Amino acid sequence: MINNRDLESTIVSTRVRLARNIAGYPFPSKLKNTEQAKEIIRLVNTEASRVGVFNLYFMDAVSDIVARCLMEDHLISADLIANKKYGAALIDEEEKFSIMINEEDHLREQYLLRGFRLNRAYEKISAMDDMLSKSIRFAYDKQLGYLTACPTNLGTGLRASVMLFLPGLTRLNKMNNLIHHISRLGLTVRGVYGEGSVAEGYMYQISNEVTLGVEEETILSEVENAVLEVVGLEARAREQLVKNDLIGVKDDCRRSFGILTNCEKVSFKEFLQLISNVKLGAALGYVPIGDISKIDDLIVAVRPANINLFSDREVSELEQNVCRAAKCTSALLEAAK
Repeated sequence: MINNRDLESTIVSTRVRLARNIAGYPFPSKLKNTEQAKEIIRLVNTEASRVGVFNLYFMDAVSDIVARCLMEDHLISADLIANKKYGAALIDEEEKFSIMINEEDHLREQYLLRGFRLNRAYEKISAMDDMLSKSIRFAYDKQLGYLTACPTNLGTGLRASVMLFLPGLTRLNKMNNLIHHISRLGLTVRGVYGEGSVAEGYMYQISNEVTLGVEEETILSEVENAVLEVVGLEARAREQLVKNDLIGVKDDCRRSFGILTNCEKVSFKEFLQLISNVKLGAALGYVPIGDISKIDDLIVAVRPANINLFSDREVSELEQNVCRAAKCTSALLEAAK
């Protein structure tokens, strides 16, 4: 039986994304000139501003630090950053809504939420999409659905994904079997930043693979059922970890907490391993942190680009490591009160 603690300690966030293209324009990779790209940006910006308040970021105008921060916060992709000539992004003030413009498709609309809230995220992004479609004619075919640059997004253009923290399954070497099982359900398991990325700190994304010929409600239901199954498997894996080596697991968790609350410097790679142990310890009750979301906030705050943004300049690796250690000490001791 899955309890709320299992859900809270395993599920990090929910994202629902819609891929759309504007009729009458070539796909972003086929745009003929910057004027076409700017026309698309102006059109999307004008119509989105009727719905809400957004900040507009031109990829050729923002600093590398800001661009990397937006990517680290999952608001834009590495592909959009690479497309400096044509790319832009609209992001709301709460950093939940994000519209990437001229990435792989003309629009990648997405909505981000903490925790496990697939239906809520879909409701929000669907409402935005409905409003935009009143004045923007999207490329659509009666048989194929929404037309997209990549065939895997044809149809609904919907990608529903959930970020999960899976230390138990990873440490018991069960992820390969899980990935195989998930793929047989028509879903996929990816790393922290989606396709082609690695699973940092036991973090993985589960999302749908198929968008053509499947209703939106079916996609959401299939992802939800798969996620709940994985949460149950992770809970049992954690129980097995403790059963196999209670003292070892406790020592990993508490030693990691001790290091991160007392170190003078820590690299991001070392931090990820240590904070993963701390988060596992919080989930198992071995580390005195009740609100696990504070650990997730810390993971974002001490990423390299965010430390540069906090420092208002590109800092050296040593300076980053020192700043990261100070933030860890402060945040973890505060969370443990």
